Amino acid sequence: MAQLVSLTDEDVAQLRGELTAGRPPMVWFTKAAVGVPAGGSAKVVAFGDASEGDFIQVRPTGSKDVLSFSPSELTRTRPPRRKAAPKPPARAPRSEPKPASEPVLPKAAPARPAPQAPDQPPEVRPTAAKPAPPRRAGRAAPPAEVTVTLSSTPDGDWRVEVVVGKKRTVRALPVPPADVARAARALPPQVSEAVDRALDAARRAQQTRVATLQAELEEAQRALTELG
Repeated sequence: MAQLVSLTDEDVAQLRGELTAGRPPMVWFTKAAVGVPAGGSAKVVAFGDASEGDFIQVRPTGSKDVLSFSPSELTRTRPPRRKAAPKPPARAPRSEPKPASEPVLPKAAPARPAPQAPDQPPEVRPTAAKPAPPRRAGRAAPPAEVTVTLSSTPDGDWRVEVVVGKKRTVRALPVPPADVARAARALPPQVSEAVDRALDAARRAQQTRVATLQAELEEAQRALTELG
């Protein structure tokens, strides 16, 4: 496979523009990408903080997972398709020479076996079976450690991040608060209580905001009535 050129700063700016315009751009993986085949395609779905290194979030073709990569692991150059190897030419059948005719000799009469004594059975020699070679057991790779982090903002927005081994595969993906509450009920009581407190605080903040906006709306409505 030819060397694929990594993304430049100009490429990253163009990708941001296309994504902002509602056209998720297509990129391909370079040999530096970890965990995915080089030359595979993906669509850009979001951008993170460039100071973190792996800030370009993509969804590989045929997958629902969102993974994070650095510009050196992606390219805008589409890799060339591999050409099929040419088939070898068919060989012509070889004509074998006919054997020369040999003179026919008279067949000799078969020799009669010598009679055996009735009390001596024929000797049978046992054949030793060859032992099968032992099979080598393959070594399974140890599973990578997975870390899932849930975080909330003062406004009540929740985000989830996933780290597999040392690579961040999901970065700041939004999660509805209702899904967070349902997941917390299946966890230990300490986790459920902490999540409930955060949800209650966000709910009170939103109620206060609604009351403030409603009062401002009523005041504006009275001023409009007086002007009319």
